[in-house]
Amino acid sequence: MQRAKWLLFVVAGLTFWAGLPTLAQSDRKVLERVAPVYPELARHANLSGLVKIEVTVRPNGTVKETRVAGGNPVLCGAAVDAVRKWKFEAATSETTEIVELRFQPH
Repeated sequence: MQRAKWLLFVVAGLTFWAGLPTLAQSDRKVLERVAPVYPELARHANLSGLVKIEVTVRPNGTVKETRVAGGNPVLCGAAVDAVRKWKFEAATSETTEIVELRFQPH
């Protein structure tokens, strides 16, 4: 039990932003957002934090690829799963967007 608590605190300590803005930064408008599911482990540990994701968006507005640019590893999977389902406005070419999602305990 002690080892599990220690591991949880180590993982929680990997959140490595202090002053990032909380709004998503994007040139393309998001038409459909899917909210991330707050992970059960994060809920039990009362974790909160910001996850930053670099998203490659196809011209038709669907997500082609995601890359975690930072955040607590306990929260990153849920953020990526949600953002992969987002729909952006159409554009003439593929773009790269930065999305930031804030997780707060319920």
